[in-house]
Amino acid sequence: MTLTFDLNNWDDLCEHAPKPIPNGLKHQLSEDELKLAEGVPAQVGRGCCWGMSLSPGILLGFGDFVYRQDFSVKVPVHDHPIQLMVALSGFIDCDGVHPTLGGTRGYFSGSGISPGYVEQHYKKERLTFVNVEIEPDWLSAFLQAEQFDGADIRHLLFKGDDWKAAVYPTVPPAIASLAYQLWNAPYQGIAKRLYLQSKVLELLALHLDLVSQKTAQSVEALGLKPETIESLHHAKEIFTREFEHPPLLLALAQTVGVSDRTLRRGFKSLFGTTITAYVMQQRMQQAHRLLRERKWTVTQVARMVGYSHLGHFSAAFKRQFGITPRECLSGRTLP
Repeated sequence: MTLTFDLNNWDDLCEHAPKPIPNGLKHQLSEDELKLAEGVPAQVGRGCCWGMSLSPGILLGFGDFVYRQDFSVKVPVHDHPIQLMVALSGFIDCDGVHPTLGGTRGYFSGSGISPGYVEQHYKKERLTFVNVEIEPDWLSAFLQAEQFDGADIRHLLFKGDDWKAAVYPTVPPAIASLAYQLWNAPYQGIAKRLYLQSKVLELLALHLDLVSQKTAQSVEALGLKPETIESLHHAKEIFTREFEHPPLLLALAQTVGVSDRTLRRGFKSLFGTTITAYVMQQRMQQAHRLLRERKWTVTQVARMVGYSHLGHFSAAFKRQFGITPRECLSGRTLP
């Protein structure tokens, strides 16, 4: 049987759970790190996470858990910082909102609004990870983000009140090595804090370089001008925000300053999907989140995501997730 927790209940249980620090680290952790330590409820496993605030805008965290029970945690829609996560062992499933994280797949997310999801963990799995959270205002001031040359970097890092963007890079040896260096810092006191902060900034630099290289290769291969890239991102933001009733292509093309042909072809080339498929994906993801909340009927959810015909909505939902909206509402998990 899989136990399910809502986030508030989970956080409360973790705050009061035992906090067993991994062998070899207990005497290396500072008082600040121990203050942030949290355990895991005894009914699901054993382990601890800990970390420290490296500055008013950077939080570095570590985790080491072994689970004896399948369980899931329901995470609602929430404000999201810039985040880097490298799993040294184990995996994290996020109910289809994100691909499975861990192994050779990392996680790099910009700031903005995060969709809700269900985080799933499995029996007999050991999960160890390094996690970095950065406040967008701090990074914007530090990097003077308004001077960025790359539209893709701005769109990844700073989404404000829009849905956040995330990438899932393959973890190269350099990033894996940095994660282990953070885990095994060779210093204590102020030297340790300076060492960790320098390594966190190096980790961020490597991730930004990965994104920049991928973007440069894509732009070169596609032959798109920088101003066209900017316009296509603007169009994507509008579709993300107005997916229930998306604007007509001709009108949107005029709004963002490209032809409707460039909008259609450029969107597919840059984002790897057609406009129709992207809007459909946004509708289905929102429908899935709303149904999991169990506050509305299937008919109400269909209307909320832009469907007037219940049969069309149900068919599209089943094609996307493999279950019907009614099965989703009843709590059935995705296949």
